[in-house]
Amino acid sequence: MDAAAPARNEPSRSRSVSGWREHHAWSAADSLRRLASRPLGSLLTIAVMGLALALPLAFYLLLGNVQQMGQALGQDQAINVFLQPDQGESQARLLAKQVGDRSDVAAVTVKTPQQGLDELAKLQGFSGALDALDQNPLPWVLMVQPKPGQDAPAVGRLASDLREMRSVAQVQDSGTWRQRLDALLGVGERVVAALALMLALAALLVVGNTVRVDIASRSEEIGVLLLVGASGAFVRRPYLYAGIWYGLFSGILAALLALAIEFALSGPVAQLSQAYDGKLQLGGLPLWLLAAVPLAAAVLGWLGARLVSAWQLRKAV
Repeated sequence: MDAAAPARNEPSRSRSVSGWREHHAWSAADSLRRLASRPLGSLLTIAVMGLALALPLAFYLLLGNVQQMGQALGQDQAINVFLQPDQGESQARLLAKQVGDRSDVAAVTVKTPQQGLDELAKLQGFSGALDALDQNPLPWVLMVQPKPGQDAPAVGRLASDLREMRSVAQVQDSGTWRQRLDALLGVGERVVAALALMLALAALLVVGNTVRVDIASRSEEIGVLLLVGASGAFVRRPYLYAGIWYGLFSGILAALLALAIEFALSGPVAQLSQAYDGKLQLGGLPLWLLAAVPLAAAVLGWLGARLVSAWQLRKAV
């Protein structure tokens, strides 16, 4: 008798698992059919959620490109050291060696007055004025590249030491600008994170309200199921799949909208990059993020449906 009991339980367990799988498949298909049966309402819900989820992606795209733009236009720019007008090549080379021996300096490049004049001649509006000069008024310039990995205060101390040198007339440092850019980017990251959190909550509430209305419209059917002994999980399952479908489709829409924004900006970005001689290489959203958005939205939809359906069923019992 004892040996035969497990053998009798095996078919029962197998039927139970098979029934559970079949109900999941039926719930997924039935919830999808219900969404298709009311296309206007479903599309409006998906559109609202998709737009809400696309906004953080757009701001993330903007923030990432601003960061890349800052790096390309001077975030890691060298410190320009302008020597006194009476300093010649020998003094410039000697000072370059002295500065290059510092432990916080990666490299020093000497720019001759003629090189500076040639760069000015390439700028629009300067060529005619430069032709009228009797002699080159530009000084020798040292382009000092700080060691990588130094923070803004360390670079600022280097710039202060360079200003104290006797033959130096002026030091042009972008350290303050870098500090401000880093601070703005930090604020932008917090804003994007807060915006993503609020809009994700909005998407969750949209799904929850849609599921709540659906459950309220089928309250009599749910009451009958509960009376005949259906469990809460059995009754709740189709609504959970409805939340998953809402989230999945809205996430796909959000990813497509983000790609559309990238495509719309590709032309102006190409012109901007050409204006800066190809120094600006602005990028788009990473593929892993675009792929993760529909999955995360599906989880949000499931969570919103789970919370509301559990609350509604407790009221019905």
